[in-house]
Amino acid sequence: MTRQRWMRVAWAMLWLWHAGAMAQPRVLEPGVEWLPGRFVAGAQPDGNSVLIDAPDGWIVIDTGREPAHAQALIDRIRASGKPLRAIVNTHWHLDHIGGNRALRAAFPQAELIASNAIVGARAGFLAGYRRQLVDEMARLGAQDAQRAAWQREIDVIDDTRSSTPDTAIEAGSTIALAGLGLSIGIERDAVTAGDVWVYEPNAVVLAAGDLVTLPAPLFDTACPEGWGAALEHLSTIRFRWLVPGHGEPLSRGQFLLYRESFERLLRCSASSAPKQQCIDGWLRDAGGLFAREQQGLARSLLAYYIDQRLRAPRDASCRP
Repeated sequence: MTRQRWMRVAWAMLWLWHAGAMAQPRVLEPGVEWLPGRFVAGAQPDGNSVLIDAPDGWIVIDTGREPAHAQALIDRIRASGKPLRAIVNTHWHLDHIGGNRALRAAFPQAELIASNAIVGARAGFLAGYRRQLVDEMARLGAQDAQRAAWQREIDVIDDTRSSTPDTAIEAGSTIALAGLGLSIGIERDAVTAGDVWVYEPNAVVLAAGDLVTLPAPLFDTACPEGWGAALEHLSTIRFRWLVPGHGEPLSRGQFLLYRESFERLLRCSASSAPKQQCIDGWLRDAGGLFAREQQGLARSLLAYYIDQRLRAPRDASCRP
């Protein structure tokens, strides 16, 4: 997908979401909370964050994009009287790493854990996105309110220190963070070149990042077949709850429905069926996993992705 196309979907379709008050962290299971991401008119979205209350401090998985999202994480951790010990980035999309700087400034001892896929993204996708942001800012008037949001995007891209992992995940393993044993895995060539997931076995919660997104799969930087293989792998993990990158937490049964719906969407898109038939199929199959008022956004996203990603020539690295 070209960066120009990505800008269109991000700045047009996602604005359809309604603004709302900043959410606060919600308890999912004892010791595990999640901070819902949000979409605000005229701005890019925040991804979900997961907070794990470990014996020796907190672990945060993904940090959102908007300053208010990061501040909600900081406020929750400070209120507990315990330190932040680790940040895990599931992938390099800016709505999942944008709060890294604020959290690391507030808790300098926190270790950053992620894949090294961001290195390639900086030279490719993010470099192109940055050029477009600069061009758009030059076109705007000096007082345009949009400039501040776009400048924050540029700042996140340029702040390589805040997004370069202290510990790079190269393969799945069991690790101890803040006195808690976690399973961490990585899926290659799925949503990005390297997508990290985290499983907390005591609460039986899986933080999946954008390997699961609602109200529709977000194919902007994805390899669809690799994504499908990643979902198959996740289905072998015996979690009670899965926290997606966008959308409400899913039970295991709901996730299996998501995976089946995803596979049907890929099959339909690979066929000669009319695009609208594939979109209707997704809403029929997966519509119970998200609010009814999000159906319009799901339709808009899928109409775009079927044409521009699922039925378009694949990048060489994404060919099955």
